[in-house]
Amino acid sequence: MIKKNETVSVTFMLLGVTFCMCLILSNLLATKQLQIGFVNLTAGVLVFPISYVVNDCITEVWGYQRAKLIIWTGFVMNFAFVLLAWLADMIPGAPYWTNEEGFHALFGLAPRVAMASFAAFLTGSLLNAYVMSKMKIHDKGRRFSLRAIMSTIAGELSDSLVFFPIALGGVVPKENLALMIVSQVIVKTLYEVVMLPATIRVVDWLKRTEGQDAYDEGLKYTIF
Repeated sequence: MIKKNETVSVTFMLLGVTFCMCLILSNLLATKQLQIGFVNLTAGVLVFPISYVVNDCITEVWGYQRAKLIIWTGFVMNFAFVLLAWLADMIPGAPYWTNEEGFHALFGLAPRVAMASFAAFLTGSLLNAYVMSKMKIHDKGRRFSLRAIMSTIAGELSDSLVFFPIALGGVVPKENLALMIVSQVIVKTLYEVVMLPATIRVVDWLKRTEGQDAYDEGLKYTIF
């Protein structure tokens, strides 16, 4: 069933807000480093994969064009947050304020890291939506679980391949960089698998309540 509707539902809006919130939170949480066994991660791993789950839900129900709208909205919101945080960090604090170092550690994102984050997010999110959309057409709407996982692997792999070389290339040894890339993809994909039962139920509920089940047949895929 295909239903064209130019209005934006409350549910779609809330998913978009959740998507943007996850991106901004992932920047903040990434300032804390975690070690799980031999794997080094940032605390951003707690929330960032949720953006891929939301991406999957939007692409599955409303299609690639609506997913692309949310992705670019998230990019603009994230950019505005990083820019304003950087400006706040650059403005000298009051003489009596003693938390300059802590504020800088949380909001003073280095330009190189910020650029890597933006490029990786766009690449990974758009590729995730593209794979999800194309596989749905190919499978005629069947095997949602498979395309959710495969699109996440494609998106997370491209995200990591873009982010780590730009952000940490020349700083972290190549073998460690490769391990970080593989670790991020595995952990985030496992996160998607764990979330999959809930994702399936949410998608089914959205299709029923929204009356939407998009198939992007004949769509010209662009990033803008």
